[in-house]
Amino acid sequence: MEAQVTHDPIAAPQVPPGSLRDVILALLLLVVALCVVLAGWAGWFVARNRAVILNQLWGGAVVEFFLLVQGVVAIVQGAGGGGAADPLLFWGYYATTLVILPLAAAWAFAERTKWSSVVLLAASVTVAFLEWRMWQIWMGA
Repeated sequence: MEAQVTHDPIAAPQVPPGSLRDVILALLLLVVALCVVLAGWAGWFVARNRAVILNQLWGGAVVEFFLLVQGVVAIVQGAGGGGAADPLLFWGYYATTLVILPLAAAWAFAERTKWSSVVLLAASVTVAFLEWRMWQIWMGA
């Protein structure tokens, strides 16, 4: 007896390997990993009662660079018809994600106590969680 194959309308569409969706996922994972590393670094400074140092701010700049690359890829994917399920919500999250680390960096630069490390830690964790939410929106969840 052969199994009858039917189309499942709820299942996600099959995406060919190497598509821009794979690139977006890879960038998301990279940004989340970088945010976790930056948060760990800032957490270490909080535990040692130290203020943020310039190298940590450069780490935040690296995260921002990859966020910008992610935005370009999302624009290209959206122009090709394969964008986010809810574009307005996605781009709202994206804009928020872009401003969090620069605001935290400005705060950390002005605040030269351990609280600057707390702010950088909170901002890094926030960006990581927003990235996961953006992926859910992108996938239509």
